[in-house]
Amino acid sequence: MVTGYLLASTVSTPLWGKLGDLYGRKRFFQASIVIFLVGSALCGISQNMTELILFRTVQGLGAGGLLVLVQAIIADVVPPRQLGRYQSLFGAVFGVSSVAGPLLGGFFVNTLSWRWIFYINLPIGAAALLVLALALPTTGEQRQHTIDYLGTVLLAAAATSLVLLTTLGGSVYPWTSAPTFILAIAGVLLIIGFLFTERRAAEPVMPLELFRNPVFSFASAIGFVVGFALFGATTYLPLFLQVVNGASPTSSGLRLLPMILGVLITSITSGQLITRLGRYKVFPIAGTALMTVGLFLLSRMNEQTSVLVQSLSMLVLGLGLGLVFQVLVIAVQNAMEYRNLGAATSDATFFRAIGGSFGTAVFGAIFSNQLAAHLSSLAS
Repeated sequence: MVTGYLLASTVSTPLWGKLGDLYGRKRFFQASIVIFLVGSALCGISQNMTELILFRTVQGLGAGGLLVLVQAIIADVVPPRQLGRYQSLFGAVFGVSSVAGPLLGGFFVNTLSWRWIFYINLPIGAAALLVLALALPTTGEQRQHTIDYLGTVLLAAAATSLVLLTTLGGSVYPWTSAPTFILAIAGVLLIIGFLFTERRAAEPVMPLELFRNPVFSFASAIGFVVGFALFGATTYLPLFLQVVNGASPTSSGLRLLPMILGVLITSITSGQLITRLGRYKVFPIAGTALMTVGLFLLSRMNEQTSVLVQSLSMLVLGLGLGLVFQVLVIAVQNAMEYRNLGAATSDATFFRAIGGSFGTAVFGAIFSNQLAAHLSSLAS
């Protein structure tokens, strides 16, 4: 269910960004909200796990547009010198939301129903649509463009193959089985086909010229690591707290508050400093170092770890994430020509999202294998 959502949002981000560049971002931002709300409503009324996974995928398609277009829209309406201040606030909101989600979700599960995890999106989304219609100007060229459908399909198929490989390999299928080999080979061939297509596309969904820019390449690589850490940790930390420490769903969400605090502090502070100093290189370097320390500390947790030590470990991870999360978007947007603003933002977001998909899948595979092994040893 988690992988389906992340995969759909990941593979759709490059297309949303390119469509925004070609035809204007407002209409596609509104469309992405509508798709997200339709997916949310369908998730709320789903009757079995198959339906829930399918509707979560629909929801993820809309989420891909939400993730990338909001960042590109800010770059449209805010002067470059002020980007740090505004993007840092968006980064703080996104980071806090990623961690606050388990808290609110636990509250809804305990007091109402799991279906309200999805229903709560509907009034908020309706309000967002109203504000957009009234406040956001319409931009974009009114001329015919060529949409890179083949490149989009190949990129989506390649990402799907690789994420399914990490999700199913070693858990559902052995690493040496035929399905895992087929997925691996398919992923490689699809990537080759995608690169070949993008070199010849009139308006490629992911312009390969972007990778000649060292800022974009560096930001994409670091973004992959950030997504891997953020989504992997926030997906399985609540599960650890509930199963190992016996915390309730609401309590497990509350215990993630130190991570929220860390993201808030460094995301907002780094944005203010970037606006004043005009420099941002030091922040992702320091942030990745702190993230590494935070993940190491979290890896040492066990059933005897105190709440204080858990909280400090999460705080360190949050501080690192806040330094990196939105600074990379600022760096990419400042290094790109305006005509590629949406594509560059979406492609950088794509690598962060694919990192999140891989992180969730890899952490899930490790969790399943370790659980099965330990249960077998206990049974024997």
